[in-house]
Amino acid sequence: MNKIFLIIQREFLSKVKKRSFLLATLLVPLLFPAVIGGLAYFAISEKQNAGPRNLIIIDKNDSLNIKSNDDFKVSFIEESLEDGINIFNESESFGLLFIPELDIDNPEGIVLYTKTTPGPAVVNSIESLVERHVKDQKLIKYAVDKETLNKLNTSIALDTRISNQENEQSSSSGIASAIGYITGFLIYLFLFVYGGQVMQGVIEEKNSKIVEIIVSTVKPFLFMLGKVVGVASVGLLQIIIWITIMGSIYGIAGAYLGLNEVREAQIEQVTESLDNGEEVRESFADNPKIQKAYEQISNIPVVSIIISFVIYFIGGYLLYGALFAAVGSAVDTPADAQQFMMPIMLPIIVGFFGMSMFVFDDPSGTMSFWLSMIPFTSPIVMMGRIGFGVPLWELALSITLLIAGFIFTIWLAGRIYRVGILMHGTKVNYKVLAKWFMMKN
Repeated sequence: MNKIFLIIQREFLSKVKKRSFLLATLLVPLLFPAVIGGLAYFAISEKQNAGPRNLIIIDKNDSLNIKSNDDFKVSFIEESLEDGINIFNESESFGLLFIPELDIDNPEGIVLYTKTTPGPAVVNSIESLVERHVKDQKLIKYAVDKETLNKLNTSIALDTRISNQENEQSSSSGIASAIGYITGFLIYLFLFVYGGQVMQGVIEEKNSKIVEIIVSTVKPFLFMLGKVVGVASVGLLQIIIWITIMGSIYGIAGAYLGLNEVREAQIEQVTESLDNGEEVRESFADNPKIQKAYEQISNIPVVSIIISFVIYFIGGYLLYGALFAAVGSAVDTPADAQQFMMPIMLPIIVGFFGMSMFVFDDPSGTMSFWLSMIPFTSPIVMMGRIGFGVPLWELALSITLLIAGFIFTIWLAGRIYRVGILMHGTKVNYKVLAKWFMMKN
């Protein structure tokens, strides 16, 4: 055991002491918010500076009353469609909207001409612009009072609750989906990143002949296991540091900018400006929506999510890390490893898309259940389900199967690793890997 701990320590320290590790650990928590904030700033600035798009309209109906808004500056022409297209092509306008004589009950034949393919958001905005005015004409045709129609429009917000024999608590599908997507995506990302690091490290050591010295004193299987666990500890440390830095930045920024004080001062200013300020304060406290939001946030099983994330991160990494190490031991260059990468990466991709397609639609469905049980997909899919509430027996079964899964892959990879790590210049294919696997000690 001392030898394997020395290998883990060597692998851990060799990665942590690298300048690239320090830069990535310190810069990523700062870089991502900066990039997202910068993109959001430029997107808002571009929209504000661009102004409304010029839209030419040929309307063969006298009843539609389409007006300019913040997105489009509307101008009407009374030309034929052919002449209108010529005018549009010679102008700098964004588009030409042709509205033929419409059957209000079946408004078809409306065409938008543009010089380049417009984005879906722009098309949806123009569709909404026309739909609004067609709807007004329907109200007139069927003698429906607009005020009465507005009264008929009803918005219902369901108060979702989880009920069992012990208690009842409020839940939120939006919060659960966000938690599931973020944690599932993190595991998806780190399986690729750190699995690739294991493979690259094995290839480098194999080509540098260092491994021939190491395996003279320690079994190849223990060397592989130590390398996989060592890189896993580096990844776990990096995640902990990122969470700590981002949490500290959020807290320091909030305190420095005085966000809480500003919000409280604004509420105080509003309430004091009213005669019934005390009643307003009570209304804030008694607001059911605010109370519901606080209740939903307080019901998030933070400790359970963190513990589950650590378990599935480590379990998923050990499962895939052993396979990446086996591939690295079998080849001499990263280019040679490409033929073996797809079978390893495919279950990871299936897990991520399975989480997006099945879990967020029905977290307790058949596909969601089985994808969260299969060890090759459970690290991602189960984290997608965890925010929705998973029965304890399902969680225990999934973790048990994951442990069995990574024990199997470590054993499987170890049989290939023990032979492949000492092989050089061999043309490797699946037949050769099977031969190495079946080879006796």
